[in-house]
Amino acid sequence: MSDSADGCAMLGAVETRSVSPVFVGRAGELTALTEALSRATAGEPQALLIGGEAGVGKTRLIEEFLDTACDRGAVVAVGGCVELGADGLPFAPFATALRSLRRKLPDELNAAADGHQGELARLLPELGDPGSHEPSDEDSTARLFELTVRLLERLAADRTIVLVLEDLHWADTSTRHLFTYLLRTLRRGRIVVVASYRADDIHRRHPLRPLLAELDRLRTIRRIELARFTRAEVHRQLTGILAAEPDPGLVEEVFERSDGNAFFVEELVVSHENGCAVGQLSDSLRDLLLVRVETLPEDAQRVTRIVAEGGSTVEYGLLAAVARLTEDELIEALRACVGANILLAVPDGDGYRFRHSLVREAVSDDLLPGERSRINRHYAEVLEAGPGLVRPHERTTRLATYWYHAHVPEKALPAVLRASVETRKRHAYAEQLSLLERAMELWDKVPTETRDSLRPIDYADAYPACGCDPETTSLRYLDLLAEAAVAARLSGERERAAKICRTALRILDGDESDPLRAAWFWTEMARLQSNLGRGDGWPEIARAQELVKGLPPSAVHATVLVGAAGWGMLRNPGPDALAAAERAVEYARFVKAEAIELNARITLGTIMVSAGDTEGGLAAMSEALERTIALGQFHEAARAHVNLSSSMESLGRSREAVETATTGIELARSRGLVDSAGWIRANLAESLLSLGEWERSKEEAEVLLRSAAGSTKPGGTALLQLAHLATFRGEPARAAEHLAEARTRYGSRDPIPQYTLPMAQAEIAAAAAEGRLADVRDHLAATAATGFPPGTHRYGWPLVLTAVTAEADSRGLPAADEGRADALALVRSCVRALATPAPIWQAYSLQVSEELARAENRETAARWAEVVAAYEPLERPHELARARHRLADALLVEGGRREEAAALLREAHATAVRLGARPLREDTELLAARARLSLAPEKPAPAPAEPGDDSFGLTPREQDVLRLVAAGRTNRQIAEELFISPKTASVHVSNILAKLGVAGRGEAAALAHRLHLLDAPL
Repeated sequence: MSDSADGCAMLGAVETRSVSPVFVGRAGELTALTEALSRATAGEPQALLIGGEAGVGKTRLIEEFLDTACDRGAVVAVGGCVELGADGLPFAPFATALRSLRRKLPDELNAAADGHQGELARLLPELGDPGSHEPSDEDSTARLFELTVRLLERLAADRTIVLVLEDLHWADTSTRHLFTYLLRTLRRGRIVVVASYRADDIHRRHPLRPLLAELDRLRTIRRIELARFTRAEVHRQLTGILAAEPDPGLVEEVFERSDGNAFFVEELVVSHENGCAVGQLSDSLRDLLLVRVETLPEDAQRVTRIVAEGGSTVEYGLLAAVARLTEDELIEALRACVGANILLAVPDGDGYRFRHSLVREAVSDDLLPGERSRINRHYAEVLEAGPGLVRPHERTTRLATYWYHAHVPEKALPAVLRASVETRKRHAYAEQLSLLERAMELWDKVPTETRDSLRPIDYADAYPACGCDPETTSLRYLDLLAEAAVAARLSGERERAAKICRTALRILDGDESDPLRAAWFWTEMARLQSNLGRGDGWPEIARAQELVKGLPPSAVHATVLVGAAGWGMLRNPGPDALAAAERAVEYARFVKAEAIELNARITLGTIMVSAGDTEGGLAAMSEALERTIALGQFHEAARAHVNLSSSMESLGRSREAVETATTGIELARSRGLVDSAGWIRANLAESLLSLGEWERSKEEAEVLLRSAAGSTKPGGTALLQLAHLATFRGEPARAAEHLAEARTRYGSRDPIPQYTLPMAQAEIAAAAAEGRLADVRDHLAATAATGFPPGTHRYGWPLVLTAVTAEADSRGLPAADEGRADALALVRSCVRALATPAPIWQAYSLQVSEELARAENRETAARWAEVVAAYEPLERPHELARARHRLADALLVEGGRREEAAALLREAHATAVRLGARPLREDTELLAARARLSLAPEKPAPAPAEPGDDSFGLTPREQDVLRLVAAGRTNRQIAEELFISPKTASVHVSNILAKLGVAGRGEAAALAHRLHLLDAPL
């Protein structure tokens, strides 16, 4: 082995082509190695055995350890065993290691070997001519071993030596004996011996197996077994290899394909980076994995080929029928496969599987095309003749797989369709989509008579329930497209669903004989257009309504009405939407389409809540939820959780919303409803934010953003909650980033109020935090122009409150005077359009009214007390704390109630600290400082400030200057009015800015008005 190979690249003939620069996992194992190094450095020899399957990461662990050893000044020597037939080269790893030591410590090694060079030349020929010495015998072998151990002890007497012997499973007999002798007799010296071996190569008759058992009994030897990587560790490995965050889908696929084997992960990434599908194996890896298979007897090789095509596990009876070997021949072949660690008996003893899935793929890929087809055909024929050979729930899917790979389309298509029905019943929508796409692929390859014998496979929501008799009507290609479109949508593949719908509509274009099918696809397109942010979906709904106009009631007609009602529910929940929902329920009930009726009832209940019939609407949705679960309509059940949790939040019942959302997430996840889980989690994040559970809200939003739904509208809502949170915590730049990302998720082609209004509020809040009052007014004006549709009060009240608070905070600023009257008039106009159907919105209404009064300098403590009283029964800690702060301010201005004000400030401050609401915390601290009040609950409030005392240490003259600064005067104008020099005025202004802790004159003026620094002393 060359010098460069001493501490790295020790995986034998396997070439690692892509390695993560970041060491992943193995913290405990690396700690064990470094601790052994420390003990060896202290004079106690150490020995460790590292086992694990090929590619699991033994080499990488050793390399990391060697880097540490080198950093600590140790001398490293590495030797690897060589695979050459049944036996390796004699002493090959020791010879390589000693050669390395001789290069690094030439004088020291020569001194240690002095007088015994001839004997030691049997290990290291460079030391001399072993032929001139007495002939070998048993004693001479023992002497050689002893001399080798003493040589190492002498070298390690005053320096730390790390000796690594890799691939011990390939070691020749002499090497194994010397290794055993070394571990048994090494007693002195600062030396660490590390040996690695492939655990999966150590079959029952492997010569290393008894040695390992013997060494296990030695307490001085530590054995480390490396497990495969977890999913999280594979994620970190991929991040290191790619130098970027990997796509979650790639992580999942690589983890499943590699089973956590680090080397296989690398090879799969190389294939992926080279443009190959992750499922395809590179040639080098395939060759590596096939080596042991090719050493098996012919019958055993044949069995591996058959098992490779049978699936993850092949039952013994099925294997026996397909292999067509005698029982004795099959047992002997299986014994060889199991003994070579290629196949394993499954725990229940009824079948066999490959020890590693990639080995199975390598064997499968090595099959000739005709050979693969023949094996799969045999599997299919045997399984059709003997359905009891496999578990009942596996039979249909496996039969579909076998016939497909057998390339018999007329048999494959019916089997695939039956399998797609079963997967849908299990709510495995992604798998159903794959099967349906396979059916579409087979469609044109199947004879017409075979297709004519097929019947509609299932119902995709309302499709194709259009008066056709499934018993006599043949399956159409459009039926496949309908099933596939729904499966794609339910599995989160909206782009694929839209493409399928467009294909169907092209087929139907100009065909006036099938309006119901066309209407159904237009309704699907409407939903997808909205979900993808490419439009509001109304043109598609209108087209569907036109197609069903005048037709008898049908499930498709009811579906179209549900679509129209749903569109109105989100965009204009008025009388028209309510009427459409009621008609949809009526039509669905008439045609006995209960699933559609339940969908319509959920929509109707949501619109009823928006229209003010809160209890009736919630009851309608709850009843529909119970019925959907009873019927197994889990997608509609998840939708009920979405709408129920949202409606509860709109009524201020956030705690109930959290409970409903939590239950809904569990249901959606258990059924694989990715999109529904995303919508529910977005609602959960919003309700948690309302309740003041800000960290939990943040966690839920981040979980959603990492999920498959994070790149769509649910992700936009999650980002919106993060933007609100950033504003509450005084991080306007971060809020702006979240808003920008949310805007991309929502898109610009479908302005739904439940997105546009919260976005506008967040933009107003960000502008107010940065003092951009003009932008606050512009955003409010733009929002007022589009209006507040019925049911949008939940978004309108926070928006208006944010805007009017910005006006009140800027009262007295000269730059804010112009346009203030119009802005406040606009606020009043918006208020008149907003309903107060729940206590939370009544509290908001009171607060808006009092902020209007504050903006006009007519606020009263009594009215602020009403606001506080309105919030106190509600779980809205942030809103309550803000109201308490305002009440305390008003009390201090009116005078005489300092203890009450101090108590309010302490409560508000404690809430702000708990929530991490920095702006609110700073406001309470500034007000307390100005009023000379303590925020510590155990300290009584100090005596009121004497008249003439200045706030923040401002002198009377500085207060005069501050009044003029707040009026917008320049230094020269201040000097002229106060009869001082401009320079003196400049000095006063600088002192004021420093005492107030602000950066400019505008901030000083704003703070002065906000804290009443220019009013009478508190």
